[in-house]
Amino acid sequence: MSITRNATALAVGLGLVTLSACGSSDGGSGGGDSKTVTLVSHDSWAVSKSVLADFEKQSGYKVKVLKDGDAGQAVNKAILTKENPQGDVFFGVDNTLLSRALDNGLFQSYEAKGSDRIAAAYRADQDKHRVTPIDTGDICVNYDKAYFSKHKLTPPASFDDLIKPAYKNLLVTENASTSSPGLGFLLGTAAKYGDDGWADYWKKLKANGVKVVDGWEQAYNEEFSGSSTGKKTGADRPLVVSYASSPPAEVIYADPKPTTAPTGVADGTCFRQVEYAGLLSNASNTKGGKALLDFLLSKEFQEDMPLNMFVYPVREGARVPAEFTKFGPQAKAPETMEPAAIAEHRDQWVKSWTSLVLK
Repeated sequence: MSITRNATALAVGLGLVTLSACGSSDGGSGGGDSKTVTLVSHDSWAVSKSVLADFEKQSGYKVKVLKDGDAGQAVNKAILTKENPQGDVFFGVDNTLLSRALDNGLFQSYEAKGSDRIAAAYRADQDKHRVTPIDTGDICVNYDKAYFSKHKLTPPASFDDLIKPAYKNLLVTENASTSSPGLGFLLGTAAKYGDDGWADYWKKLKANGVKVVDGWEQAYNEEFSGSSTGKKTGADRPLVVSYASSPPAEVIYADPKPTTAPTGVADGTCFRQVEYAGLLSNASNTKGGKALLDFLLSKEFQEDMPLNMFVYPVREGARVPAEFTKFGPQAKAPETMEPAAIAEHRDQWVKSWTSLVLK
């Protein structure tokens, strides 16, 4: 992700984007400007201007993008405002929070064009089509290569390694109740150790000095010594919960570009994330929203994602740039969890985690 992250905030975000319309539209349902379609997303949304311009030209819609913080915060806000939503389409709800969005009636049904090209492993809600898979990625612990080289310490490779004394006070993670990668990391430990073992693992992780912050941007850019910003500010945590795709971002946005990534991934700490988009239940421009969802599954957009949001496409046949796969290969055997299991346990796990780790 998403997965999540998502994605990485190092990607070039468009913020609030409004593009001039070419052609005409037959409008949407409800109120609002029928020639404007609004996408609500987490902060890591990004797309090449030329690619978005192609959609605008072909569809006749102007696009406005509203970013609403970390994925967890964005989903919660979308649920709270579902009766009078900020936009027409929501992008960025992942498999960790999907059931919450569906149970709260956040989306209406629409089967996007190209859905038949989505790999079976990423599909969800197939009977009602309330959400469309858009991308996938892995939430994993990243490490600062320079730190471990300097201290002649082997980087951790697994969940078990993180609780060893050698890594005391080195890890920063995100709050599982407010952050998508934080929740993904919690679910990864639950998948690894089971309902009876994850809490004991976190007791050991807490005793080993894990630091918890609100969201990904704070963890990665302010606390992690391996990030480009962390190096400049003197961040002192060489381990961070981020994404398997964060190392290529460090390479691609560096100037000058290094020949190897300055950060690495602990492959045995990964949890597979899938991000979805959906047409909001009370969208004012449903026609524009449907056109936008079709666009998100188009080959053009799917091939544009890797070097903008640092996630993998879900559309079969979509090409992934070599420089992305070189520095950010997908995890070989990530932890996974069925959506039904996440729905059944997530809220109680988060409640127990909060009581255990934050108090």
